[in-house]
Amino acid sequence: MTTRALVLGGGGPVGIAWETGLIAGLADSGADVSHADWILGTSAGSVCGALLATGHTPRAMLHAEFANAERAKEAQAKGPGQAPDLMPLMGVMARRPPQGEMPAELMLELGQLSLNGQTVSEEVFIAGFGPIAGEQPWPERYACTAIDTATGEFVVWSSETAAPLGRGVASSCSVPAIFPAITIDGRRYMDGGMRSGTNADLAKDHGKVVIVAVMPPAFAPMMLPRLEAEMAVIRNHGGEALLLVPDAACGEAFGSNLMDSSNREAVARAGYAQGQAEAARVGAFWN
Repeated sequence: MTTRALVLGGGGPVGIAWETGLIAGLADSGADVSHADWILGTSAGSVCGALLATGHTPRAMLHAEFANAERAKEAQAKGPGQAPDLMPLMGVMARRPPQGEMPAELMLELGQLSLNGQTVSEEVFIAGFGPIAGEQPWPERYACTAIDTATGEFVVWSSETAAPLGRGVASSCSVPAIFPAITIDGRRYMDGGMRSGTNADLAKDHGKVVIVAVMPPAFAPMMLPRLEAEMAVIRNHGGEALLLVPDAACGEAFGSNLMDSSNREAVARAGYAQGQAEAARVGAFWN
């Protein structure tokens, strides 16, 4: 029997909004990918993936995203906050070769950036994940990615590991210098997107893989070679891969900073429209 995997990539609050809208638009138009046999999340995708795997429907997730957007608007009205500064992180990422693994020295540099960041506490950060922050069993069909800040080791949290769900998801979302490194069993972990924005090659044992990658046009030169290599791994193992990236309208809605929450309602709505438009193509592949 062909197994199906859903791979959800990283992209900050903007990525969460887009992925949520996209998945809801697909589901409402007959291409519901939320029932995948296996869901892999990285960073923003770890949040969407955990919600799907713990039983939240795409439509419920979309309504929750609109509520989150409304709260962000209210916070903005009280006093515009400053969007996180991504320059230190991007300075390191820009030195990464377009193909191949992240060099060990750069991964360790990212680890130090993560450990030295002036951020909120781990507890405050984890609490922000709402329904997946508390104690609950790890879903069997879900995994997310993170990286040990001290060694650069790439890890995959799943039902077979000891990580609590809330901490596992938070570690996958721990963008260096923006959010705190997360402690799990005495070690501290950062965003799994430092290896890859999607880590889609981990889905190589599945027959059909839908990859949702937060790849604005400006990021394509940096991200596309890695994505193509990951899809090649899936195909070389006998599987099929379908890539979904933001369309032009979504790319325009994103703005210049994926960590900026101020426009997430417009992003979610653009994602929903794209999901509706892509449903026939995705359904033909998935069903």
